[in-house]
Amino acid sequence: MRPHLGTNGRLPSALSMGTVDVAFHLATGGNPVPLAFTFGFDGRAPTLDSVRARVAERVHRVPTLRYRIARDRRQFRRVDRIAVDRHVHEAWLPEDTDGSATSRLMLSRPMSTDDRPLWDVWLVHGPADRHTLVYRTDHTFQDGMGAAYTARALLGDHPEGGPAPQRPARPTAHGLADALGEVVAAFRAPTPKPAFDGEPTGRVDVCHADTPLARLRAIARAHGGTVTDVYLATLSHAVRTWYLKDTGSAHPPLPVSIPMSVRAPGEEYAPGNRMVTARLLLPCDEESPQRALARVVARTGRLRESRRRDAMRLLLSAAPRTLGATVGTRLVRGAFVAGPVSSVNFGTALVHQGVVARRAAVFAGVASGIRCVTTLTSQHDTACLTVVHDEALATADELPDLWLAALLELERP
Repeated sequence: MRPHLGTNGRLPSALSMGTVDVAFHLATGGNPVPLAFTFGFDGRAPTLDSVRARVAERVHRVPTLRYRIARDRRQFRRVDRIAVDRHVHEAWLPEDTDGSATSRLMLSRPMSTDDRPLWDVWLVHGPADRHTLVYRTDHTFQDGMGAAYTARALLGDHPEGGPAPQRPARPTAHGLADALGEVVAAFRAPTPKPAFDGEPTGRVDVCHADTPLARLRAIARAHGGTVTDVYLATLSHAVRTWYLKDTGSAHPPLPVSIPMSVRAPGEEYAPGNRMVTARLLLPCDEESPQRALARVVARTGRLRESRRRDAMRLLLSAAPRTLGATVGTRLVRGAFVAGPVSSVNFGTALVHQGVVARRAAVFAGVASGIRCVTTLTSQHDTACLTVVHDEALATADELPDLWLAALLELERP
């Protein structure tokens, strides 16, 4: 934790919202955007009282859980007393065999609008011998990596095993030039993306697909890329197949927003969004998933080599907060990108009261004209693809199966 957040309960009474937090606030008109981290378990479910006891034991050790959003002041304000029973809830979804009903509940259930911190925990009872634990917050208040740290600290038996924080580095001249070009492009005319353009309904659906993480790693090694590269390339091919099936024509390269954590060592439990984004064109015009993967590897390689993450972090921190937030809203609006395409590695599996989670999934609602949000969440040996889409994309629930089919094509000799 950063020194000014304290490790002994002495937390500042207020913290200013950061540039990215204000960008979320502006993009959503001050309305919460649910961000949920779900953990699926097999076996007998814990009791609601035992989950509440775990939360009561841990909540005062995690600084981010002690703050609420004061939207009129654009601040995070400390709350001294947490009423755990108002934050921890229970639900029954006995027909939810794949977790999608739980996910829809987390995105549709209204979040609190009173003065308590804007987070909650859910114990969801599924089919026989299955249950889900959920940590949910407002994306204005926390990014996916911050939610990963918080969920483990709040619910896990052991705090170790999470993702490594990002140490800041000096960006290259190429990185700064690319980041500036991206900012300028955000103020130009909208980019055509026919599969994702149109008027959103505001109602969303959610679908998932699981696959062994070792499978993605093997494909990545065979093609000289990373797990994220494989995820992006197969998603690109899935969109191509989906659009071609519907229209009979190829989709142009698809602009997406790649969130990148800048949460440094000591900031694991700090409130706010510690992230930047980079715009990437997915090669949906490429017929072969192998060639699509080669193009993705080249593009993400430039992102890493130029240290675009650090370049964008530097640009946003150097600009006045309101100006930086205005730029941030342009970079993630539906006219500029089809939507965020995230990758979150949770690390070792969450263990709650001695029971090991079989899979994890993090996802957020849509906002700012975005019609689709896609996330790959890795936990121990399982990767979960989650697609959150506006109901206007009536057949987008086909994307997870098409993604799995693209993986199969990459595995063929």
